[in-house]
Amino acid sequence: MTDLYAVYGGTFDPIHYGHLRPVEALAGIVGLKQVIIMPNNVPPHRPQPEASSAQRRDMVQLAIRNRPLFRLDERELQRTTPSWTVETLEALRDELGPQRPLAFIIGQDSLLGLPGWHRYESLMNLCHLLVCRRPGYAPEMPNADHQSWLNRHLTHSVDELHQLPAGRIFMADTPLWDISATEIRQHLAARRDCETFIPAPVLDYINQAGLYR
Repeated sequence: MTDLYAVYGGTFDPIHYGHLRPVEALAGIVGLKQVIIMPNNVPPHRPQPEASSAQRRDMVQLAIRNRPLFRLDERELQRTTPSWTVETLEALRDELGPQRPLAFIIGQDSLLGLPGWHRYESLMNLCHLLVCRRPGYAPEMPNADHQSWLNRHLTHSVDELHQLPAGRIFMADTPLWDISATEIRQHLAARRDCETFIPAPVLDYINQAGLYR
């Protein structure tokens, strides 16, 4: 099987175990040898992050320093315009060629909102989608047309993800982490303990920089 090139995007404001551990489990399920973490600078679907691009880059580097599964890609952090996922995937497809299997990792919440993404219908021509479970989100799309779209692309075959360049959606039975970056920022602002949610080097960085206070 060809190595599946997997990309994991987000704001990572801050990066936490709810980002890392489900994806580590996903890697075991799907057979990923590496996951490219790609923080974005100007997210089009949410408010601008509280931490700067440089701070979020630093926190990701600290979080993955002893996690060889992950590698940082800074290309979206260097953009001053909104980071449209489809455009990043088009650039990656040009780099990897038409036949290399390419996957984009998202949470179940992002899957449900996918029809609102810029040119979402083009995504399946570029990549597979690997979906990690998220607590509290519906297992089905919000309307019949979007559910039909999901059903057309759904696969339970790991081999297909490695053999085909794009076009499949794989729902992974990953562990549920009932915590979000928003809740973590609230905990930090209230001076609550976050050691169980954030890698220690990242938490030290946050405290030293006075972030999220």
